[in-house]
Amino acid sequence: MIGIVGAGNMAGALARGWGDPVLATDGGSGRAQALVDEIGGESLGTDNAQLFARADTILLGHKPYQLEQVAAGIDATGKTVISVLGATTLAQLAAAYPGATVIRAMPNTPVAIRRGVTCIAAGGESAVALFERVGAVFVLPEEQMDVATATMGVTPAYVALVAEAAIDAAIRSGLKADMATDMFLAALAGSAHLLQERGGDTLAVRREVTSPGGSTARGLAALERNGLRTAFDEAARAVLNR
Repeated sequence: MIGIVGAGNMAGALARGWGDPVLATDGGSGRAQALVDEIGGESLGTDNAQLFARADTILLGHKPYQLEQVAAGIDATGKTVISVLGATTLAQLAAAYPGATVIRAMPNTPVAIRRGVTCIAAGGESAVALFERVGAVFVLPEEQMDVATATMGVTPAYVALVAEAAIDAAIRSGLKADMATDMFLAALAGSAHLLQERGGDTLAVRREVTSPGGSTARGLAALERNGLRTAFDEAARAVLNR
């Protein structure tokens, strides 16, 4: 049984995607109990020492700044400790949990529906099979993990914002809200699958739907004119410049 320390959004998303009973703790929020009530297992309250003693694989889902506080007094010798803590290096994890096998991973929230993306720092290949249960997995040099987070970790929020903007534009142009929402989300899902089928050839997909001087061409020109690419560049820099 996997032990989860800090049953927050990401840890909860992973647990729901895996679908197995878990041991869970939190800092007193009650999230651990809510999670095990939903998927099965046992809440150990705030007793991290008991969780480490009983679980062979432990997922760290607390706040990054709590790393040393949570690890204090814990013997993790022989355990596998998987961290989904942002900007927390393998060296920091190893220092906090000497004697453990430490793995640095960064999933995104669609792991909850087994359509996620998880990046794992090189050296953590033993966790690949576990994360493949909830989506695609990419193993990267550790120095690329922050860039990976700025690429895929933020994607659900970015896509949600793009969808919101596109749906609002459709509503302002005359569609009813429910129709605009269903239509755009269906088109978005189909377009993502089409891009995958085309091997990520974005230019080919755009050419297939864009006639010279046509409506799509005018729309694309408006997006470019209003700084779509610049906005994504700025967003990536903002994510990386903590």
